[in-house]
Amino acid sequence: MSLASLTRPDLIVTDLQAADRPQVLHELVDRLARPELFRDLWDREQQGSTGIGGGVAIPHCKVKGLAQPVVALGLVPAGVDFEAPDGQPVVLIVLVLSPSGSPAAHLQALAAVSRWIKSGRHREILGLRDPQAVYDVLDEQEGG
Repeated sequence: MSLASLTRPDLIVTDLQAADRPQVLHELVDRLARPELFRDLWDREQQGSTGIGGGVAIPHCKVKGLAQPVVALGLVPAGVDFEAPDGQPVVLIVLVLSPSGSPAAHLQALAAVSRWIKSGRHREILGLRDPQAVYDVLDEQEGG
């Protein structure tokens, strides 16, 4: 499962203006045209921050009626506090939505994101401000 296959340019926001976690989640679910997802994502955040350190957060939830996993990417140039374990502000948000009836797909999507972050390849998109350019980098990284 490639990261490029899970997203599209219209799901990439390179200039999030959010000042806190709730605003980040609102901006991203608005982009997905699924504002009802905010509650599920915020409930997940209350269980423990999805900030993983290194300026990255991976909010995620399962969604009824979704056919396959979807990823939305958000860049917050100013950074936002996500209560990450290293205390650093988050500049990259990788929002993962997966079908509620497919736990394997959820784990595969999270694993694809995790591999991408651990490889350090995510750093290539941090300075980009054009969603299509971000998508193109993802596609190139996957050999697309």
